[in-house]
Amino acid sequence: MLGKWILCFAGLLVPAPATAENLRQGGKLLLTDGMTSVEGSAGGGLATWALIGGKETDAGIGVSAHSTLVRTGRFTLSAVGAKVGLFDRVELSYGRQVFDTRSAGAKLGLGRGYKLGQHVIGAKVKVVGDAVYDEPWLPQISLGVQHKIADKGTLLRALGARHTSGTDVFVSATKLQLDTGFLMGVTARLTRANQFGLLGFGGDQKRGMSMQVEGSVGKLLTRRLLIGAEYRSKPDNLAFAKEQDAVDLFAAYAIHRNVGITAGYADLGSIATFSKQRGIYLSLQGAF
Repeated sequence: MLGKWILCFAGLLVPAPATAENLRQGGKLLLTDGMTSVEGSAGGGLATWALIGGKETDAGIGVSAHSTLVRTGRFTLSAVGAKVGLFDRVELSYGRQVFDTRSAGAKLGLGRGYKLGQHVIGAKVKVVGDAVYDEPWLPQISLGVQHKIADKGTLLRALGARHTSGTDVFVSATKLQLDTGFLMGVTARLTRANQFGLLGFGGDQKRGMSMQVEGSVGKLLTRRLLIGAEYRSKPDNLAFAKEQDAVDLFAAYAIHRNVGITAGYADLGSIATFSKQRGIYLSLQGAF
């Protein structure tokens, strides 16, 4: 049902179909389609950006796929997914996350290597501005939704989660100044996801949705290399485990026009009673 809604939504916003002769694929500048956020949409590592994924211009269709690994002292998160960009206006995305508790699983009474996971289905629409062109003071602004479906419903409810699925709604603004190479982005997200949704939605401390903020700053050192930092606030809904905000430092490099790699260091705060969950992440993306 959600998939049909997303397709209908996209159909209302995408220009009339172009002929094969005038579809222009791969016209974006390097790195201006973004990397991939933890939920699978175009963005950095933690934060969602207003950019539309894929290398397409406003006269083409693009696609990208990613594989991401985040490893902290106690846990490992792996994610794969893909997104389609339609005429640099609409982005449709899908991500699959698997959260490995490793040795922490035994201490939590779940068993060593116990795994949680979720599916993330997303849609994003550019409503005004352009991240690279147009007026230098006007950012690209996009609206989006992400519907998340978590695994292990019985366990999540026992931990205090109210729901095993939920929908985030967000608005993002992103601007890249080509003359200075400076990038800035901010996202306001309405959510009730616990640890991005891996621990369910809502909780015994707070049931409803709350407004959270994501911020990004970056600098293009060369046309192929972007370095930056991100911040993301998170709800604190569950009594059994305090949830803290997250930060990261990252570097994204365009190995080839169609292949990019992002590496970073993230501090995710406390996760499932284990504090100071810090570590590295690595993401590989192919885009056309």
